This record gives sequence, structure tokens and C-alpha cells, in this order.
Amino acid sequence: MSLIKWSIDPTHSEIAFKVKHLMISTVTGQFKKFSLVGETETDDFNTARKIEFTADIDSIDTNNEQRDAHLKSADFFNGERHPQITFSGTKYEDKEDGKLYGDLTIAGVTRPVTLNVEFGGIATDPYGQTKAGFTVAGKISRKEFGITYGAVTETGGVLLGDEIKINAEIQLVKQVVEEKAAA
Repeated sequence: MSLIKWSIDPTHSEIAFKVKHLMISTVTGQFKKFSLVGETETDDFNTARKIEFTADIDSIDTNNEQRDAHLKSADFFNGERHPQITFSGTKYEDKEDGKLYGDLTIAGVTRPVTLNVEFGGIATDPYGQTKAGFTVAGKISRKEFGITYGAVTETGGVLLGDEIKINAEIQLVKQVVEEKAAA
């Protein structure tokens, strides 16, 4: 039996999130440093045995340095105590609507999540590398992860929404094929 290892191509991938601000507009942020490794038995990702993702809190970028510093603070991600967001996939299904199940850890709190996945296919790039593409989307409640910062406006309105939309464009590179003896 073979074991195929995959890693993220960071120059062709992006990890973004969106949250309502003042409940009238949406603010977008992204992580500039992240990694993803996976293992499959074949090029069919339904055979995934491992999917591990991390994003560095220190790399958060919302196009506003003051807001980024606040997001890294104990009010939100508490980057000093919890420098990474992690996701450990437990199951991937690519049927009519692809689903990725796993455990997401933010600020030390772990919750099960289900993400929607659109498989873009597998192709060989001009350098002979085999690549696989995915679009990943989902929604989480920040409060379920202990991120309860809740400033209100002078008129009593909510400053930030609870729902966080996750959007990722992922390109994986086939790394190594290892032959494993049948057990």
C-alpha cells in the first residue's frame, strides 16, 4: 500500500475570514503564514488519512495595523498564549457536496466543525509537480471559541457579529509517495 503526502503551496493559496462590523458592512482578514499537510492512500482524497492545518496568529492581516494588534490581543485570539489556530481533519467526503469534518482550535478552545469543500481537480504544473485544488468555506461562532469581545456603539448597536465566515483557496503539492507494507 502506498502513502501519498501533500503539502500546501503557499504562493497559490489563501486563508481568509469575514465578520460583520456595526452589522452594516463586512471586514475581511487573512493569515499570511499557514501550513497544511495531508496524507492519502491514492490521488482520491476520500482516502485521506491525515489533514493538519495551522495558521500563525502573528500573521493576521486586516489591512489595518491597529486592528491587527487588537485581534492578536487577549480580547480576541490571545496570540501570546495561543500563537496558532489549528485544524485536524477527521474525515473528508467528496460526494455531490464535499465536506471536511474536523476539530478546530482557536485561542485554546477546540470545537468540531464541518466545512464545505469544492474539489477543483488535479493537474501537473509546468515544472512537473502534481497539484490538487480546493475551495473551502464554512461558518463558525466566535463566541463558541471563547472570543466574546462585545463592545457596543454609543447608540447600543453591536460592534462585531458573532458569525465568522471562513474562505480558503487551497492548492496542494504532491510530495512523496511512500510504500507501506500491508499490516
